[in-house]
Amino acid sequence: MNRESENVEELEVEELDAEKQEATSEAEAASTAVDSEDDYDVDQHVQELEKNLAEAETKVAEYLDGWQRARADYANARKRLERERADAYSNAAIDYAKKVLPVIDDFDRAMANVPENVEQDTWFEGILLVSRKMHAILKELHVEPIEAVGQPFDPNYHEALSLKEAEGIESGMVIEEIQAGYRLGERVIRPALVNVVA
Repeated sequence: MNRESENVEELEVEELDAEKQEATSEAEAASTAVDSEDDYDVDQHVQELEKNLAEAETKVAEYLDGWQRARADYANARKRLERERADAYSNAAIDYAKKVLPVIDDFDRAMANVPENVEQDTWFEGILLVSRKMHAILKELHVEPIEAVGQPFDPNYHEALSLKEAEGIESGMVIEEIQAGYRLGERVIRPALVNVVA
């Protein structure tokens, strides 16, 4: 009976060892499978993250480009508005000056031909004051007279009425101003009417 129980015990130990080995093999296989699944999940997750990052970077570039374009459009619109405002002011000043210039011309002609006895009258001082105020209005509008006498003839600023002979003066020089010309910056409101040396 001893032998039999020993044999039974040995068989049981062998069966236990076999079961233990089988369990260990299964555990190792399961562990390897889990490791490879974990590796697979991590790789897949990294790929998804890289894809999301690439999409986000594309959107960021799109938004940045759109923002830069909008900013440039705003700056251009602001510059255009300022230019249009300046042009509108210039046009309004020129229109106003064109209406006032004939009156100023009349005052200037009257002042140039005043008889001596009238210059002493007190009311004449009032007329002079009105003339000065009219010229002051032009200055406030930044309207300036065009230099003529003693300047070389410039068809951009002068309109020649006649050619005259003059000794000692170079040909092409303006010797007489018939009517004053005016400009606003570089824009000519009215050219000066002049006589030029032939």
